[in-house]
Amino acid sequence: MKAQDVMVSPVITVGENATVQEVAKLLIDQRVSAVPVLNAAGKLVGIVTESDLMRRAEIGTERHYSWWLSLLADARTLAADYVKSHAVSVKDVMTRNVKTAAPDTPLHEIAELFEQNQIKRVPIVNKNGELVGILSRANIIQAVASVRPPLEISLPDAAIRNRLLDELKKQSWTQAHKLNIVVTGGVVELWGSVENEQERDAIKVAAKAIPGVNAVNDHLLRAVSFGY
Repeated sequence: MKAQDVMVSPVITVGENATVQEVAKLLIDQRVSAVPVLNAAGKLVGIVTESDLMRRAEIGTERHYSWWLSLLADARTLAADYVKSHAVSVKDVMTRNVKTAAPDTPLHEIAELFEQNQIKRVPIVNKNGELVGILSRANIIQAVASVRPPLEISLPDAAIRNRLLDELKKQSWTQAHKLNIVVTGGVVELWGSVENEQERDAIKVAAKAIPGVNAVNDHLLRAVSFGY
């Protein structure tokens, strides 16, 4: 799946001259947690999230520093905190360096973008720089919930064994030659050794995913290494 398959479109946006109060009201009315910010030409220039509006002087939630922390804090940090809590215009509180993705970006790349940058959403921009959608972590979860497993006919025992061995041979985290797999009546018996518990779990997951598998019995032993 690609970004364009699960993104939300059209996108609720605000102009860069909108006020903080206007944006806060928009978030509430539209039941969203962030809005992209567009300039007069309609180009993406930033994004405002709920967290950008948490520390506000008018409601007494601005960040308070103890006297010793204020001495240790960098002047730029203190000034930036002041802007976040006192600015009137959204362009002064928005995040400017916005991570974006193209409509044809695979979802696995979007997931990596979320993890690497610790963000929860990404605007989707086309080749002309136009905002065409927005994709959040929630949208990926919705995609997972919407996927219907393919209808596959249960495999006979020999085919189950062969498919499982073929799958394990493709993985770098296990050594298939250390395993022996016996399948009887759809019950997979796992014999051999594994290096760690994560490998054990992954092998069992691979087995359970094969059509026709009714149960998996784990007889795997942990490999013992000796140090001298």
